[in-house]
Amino acid sequence: MDHILVTGSLGQLGSELVPALQVKYGRIGVIATDNHPPAGDDYPGQFHLLDVLNKAAIQETIEKYQITQIYHLAAILSANAEKNPALAWRINMDGLLNVLEIAREAGISKVFWPSSIAVFGPDSPKTHTPQNTLMNPNTIYGITKVAGEKLCAYYNEKFDMDIRSLRYPGLVGYKSLPGGGTTDYAVEIYHQAARSGSFTCPLAENTALPMMYMPDAVRATLELMAADKKSLCVKTSYNLAGISFAPKEIYAAIVRHCPDFMIAYSPDFRQQIAASWPDSIDDSAAQKDWNGKWRTISKG
Repeated sequence: MDHILVTGSLGQLGSELVPALQVKYGRIGVIATDNHPPAGDDYPGQFHLLDVLNKAAIQETIEKYQITQIYHLAAILSANAEKNPALAWRINMDGLLNVLEIAREAGISKVFWPSSIAVFGPDSPKTHTPQNTLMNPNTIYGITKVAGEKLCAYYNEKFDMDIRSLRYPGLVGYKSLPGGGTTDYAVEIYHQAARSGSFTCPLAENTALPMMYMPDAVRATLELMAADKKSLCVKTSYNLAGISFAPKEIYAAIVRHCPDFMIAYSPDFRQQIAASWPDSIDDSAAQKDWNGKWRTISKG
């Protein structure tokens, strides 16, 4: 029987991935963790505080619950990482190294780790960015993701481990608040439309970025983890694509339902980050390697 450990479970992805894992493995089979407690007193499942920089605590949790798979989601996201590069490196890289080393020592069968379109930089192809291309990111977040991909590939090949990863585009969901990512404006704008009726966007109105509806991202994650290992040719991280849109397009969609909604554009440091990322993603490698069964609901 599989027992699943999820780090960073209270983040934007973890908030929706954990319930999906609970459906598959049962609430008892999923151990959700984070470095701060959940809001409220009644968490729907097993939750424990866990610092991914504390290697001994991770090891103790794995041994206590006989963990067989790890979903390592804990990270400092792009916009917040620029404010504290040293902390971002520690959480994103040292935390990953701790998980990989413990998984290797414990013989963990599978590890999932999320990468990002942040691995691409200003000199990567902007349109339909291919799976294999020049990656020269100019953000600390992107640098940690490139390094993390290489680290995962090393452990896959050196120690014959089974580490799987997706390069997520911007994720849009409604079950959690924004977590400090450059694309989080696409989540925050809806909260502000409902709360205050106005929004100041940190990106220019025509800044198109790859995005994905959160249920699509969760489904892609579960399908990747369920795929036959022999069919997976990418040992770093798979491109993942949904749709691309700009802030002005979200605004136009909201105004159709909330005619009085107001938006102002005030690009800040996040505009420079967004400008270095692709406009759209080519995810044909993922579709091919997962036996042609994988498609994003958002496409079309």
